Amino acid sequence: QVQLVESGGGLVQAGGSLRLSCAASGRVSSINAMGWYRQAPGKEREGVSSITVRDGKTYYADSVNGRFTISRDNAKNTVYLQMNRLKPEDTAVYYCAAATDSTPLLHIANMRIRSFDYWGQGTQVTVFS
Repeated sequence: QVQLVESGGGLVQAGGSLRLSCAASGRVSSINAMGWYRQAPGKEREGVSSITVRDGKTYYADSVNGRFTISRDNAKNTVYLQMNRLKPEDTAVYYCAAATDSTPLLHIANMRIRSFDYWGQGTQVTVFS
């Protein structure tokens, strides 16, 4: 089993920045990739960004490409999401997720929700104009 705990959410004015963190514990050696997802009220959960743990390949949704940066610190078993130039439409609960070794790279790149096996509880990000 893998446990994921997110932190760093909050309230920020449009144009501002936040950094989310996701700390993994448990069977971290089984993790192949980590991802960030978000869900706004009344909307489906959507992929934001993902990263392969071993070689650091990164993938982004078009809506955040160029504004958000995903990174990892393998020594700390932690993944980060640096969010810059935030917009009100970025408001959502942000979830961290982990995929295990058997997950195809294509699924990681496409942030296929069903391919990520472990999920955190989420952290609220609210962007006001």
